[in-house]
Amino acid sequence: MGFADLLDEVGGFGRYQWLHVTLISLPGLMMASQNLLNNFISGIPAHHCSPANHSLRNLSHYQVDEQQLMKVFIPLDSSGNRLDRCRRYVEPQWQLLDANVTANVSALTEECLDGWTFSRAEFHATTVSEWDLVCTLRPLKQMIQTIYMGGVLTGAIIYGGLSDRFGRRSVLIWSYLQLGVLGCCSALSPSYSTYCVFRFLSGMAVSGIILNGVSLKVEWIPTKARTLVGTLTSFFFTFGQMILAGLAYWLRDWRKLQVFVCAPHFLFFAYSWWYSESARWLVLRRRSEDALKTLHRVARINGRPEMVDKLTLEVLQSHMKKEMELSQSSFTAYDLLRTRGMRRISICLIAVWFSTSFAYYGLAMDLQKFGVSIYLMQIIFGAVDFPAKLLALGMLSYLGRRVSQAVCLFLSALIIFANIFVPTDMQTLRTTLACLGKGFTSASFTTVYLYTGELYPTIIRQTGMGLVSTMARIGSMAAPAVLILDEVFPALPSVVYGGAAVLAAGFACFLPETLNVPLPDTIDDVEERWSGRGPAHQQKEDMALTGVGAPEDPGTPEDDPGALKDSLALKELKEAEGTGLNAL
Repeated sequence: MGFADLLDEVGGFGRYQWLHVTLISLPGLMMASQNLLNNFISGIPAHHCSPANHSLRNLSHYQVDEQQLMKVFIPLDSSGNRLDRCRRYVEPQWQLLDANVTANVSALTEECLDGWTFSRAEFHATTVSEWDLVCTLRPLKQMIQTIYMGGVLTGAIIYGGLSDRFGRRSVLIWSYLQLGVLGCCSALSPSYSTYCVFRFLSGMAVSGIILNGVSLKVEWIPTKARTLVGTLTSFFFTFGQMILAGLAYWLRDWRKLQVFVCAPHFLFFAYSWWYSESARWLVLRRRSEDALKTLHRVARINGRPEMVDKLTLEVLQSHMKKEMELSQSSFTAYDLLRTRGMRRISICLIAVWFSTSFAYYGLAMDLQKFGVSIYLMQIIFGAVDFPAKLLALGMLSYLGRRVSQAVCLFLSALIIFANIFVPTDMQTLRTTLACLGKGFTSASFTTVYLYTGELYPTIIRQTGMGLVSTMARIGSMAAPAVLILDEVFPALPSVVYGGAAVLAAGFACFLPETLNVPLPDTIDDVEERWSGRGPAHQQKEDMALTGVGAPEDPGTPEDDPGALKDSLALKELKEAEGTGLNAL
């Protein structure tokens, strides 16, 4: 018996779990806003060079529209359809006011020495228009997103380890406060560099919220409900993408939008004190009395007051005896790769997380390239997640995690490759395929969040989540840089994105299946369940590698009735698991 049995005794997925999951999932509405905020905060308005002041003095008597007048000062770009964004004539070309006169291609041009004029049709104010992040400074616009993702990466490393040491609840509460304060402060940034610092620190907080929110949910949910709950709660992120589009369309000012997407975290911080710390984590940290109080509280909320008397410290410790004995030593990121089973899981998950994030942000972070209203594109990209995640839910429930992960990655790669062969003038088809590709990468994200929480054991789950999330952030930071390759060959970015997804689909095939399997609590649980190697075998292997003599042979199961009983029980468990998987 283990913690899963205790969870069933205090109500299973009862009233407490409903409230717990809902309250932790609500901040997901704002997580999409944080990750995709740069599309709107740093949107690039239509712009052109501002004419020199002395050239505008004698314009009052000209009765022509503004577009025609600007052609006197600004040359047309290479397409010939719009004004050049980064050059202007050295001397005004007054002859161009005559509609019958064509532009002199040999006229001298210069850079925008007097700044730029930005259109307010799509955006009223963005970081681009405020700090002139265009032309030679345009890379600084993408740098904001890269710096933010760097903060998310740093937060994954730091907060993943801290939550295994100090608890999921404490780090989650702190992350809410950090994002609320620093996010709102970024709206007051007087300069580009100050804004980047605040976005970096906000990214760290986002990582703390996502990682600890997922773990705190998973560790209070019974095995059978994990798939449904994990998939349904991911829709909060989907709704968040559509909310972001609505807020951005309504406000159209980057400072106001920044405040609106960060201020709700003060509310999340206020009610987060109601959360209960993971009882699994408390027991494994030798805080059994705190774990018992937490379980009693859950039992009362779930309408099982009789369990308060039945569930004693002795009962709790007897259920968790094995896990407590095996979790006495401290664990580090090295333990994610030390043993055979953990190494297999970690390497495969690193590939899956990196490629999923790499492809996702490659598609989602440049909405202006589609030639459609950026607000409409954001809604479409959010709406496509609904059928994609419902498909993922069905696959997770009936086909299992491994097949779902591999299929989602492979289909996203297939669609990305297909888009390479679609002519550029077929913009509708290209946009449709991009939306489908984004939908499958989103389904892959839904699957891998749930899958990772089920694969890593409780005592090192957050450290594991921190490691793979780090790889995801590296993928999201690398995605914009790959777009530069289109200067070498236009289809090359798509080849890279799709190739990474295919490679990750192959790695996913080597992950163990976790459908309807109880959460592992210790590393030995993982080794016994999925690597075929128990602790005794691993101990011998470690001694052989270090040159230490092997321990005395404890004898065969036939020599020890207790060992024989355990061996038979383990064999029956494996046969039962195999039967269940074959039935699927």
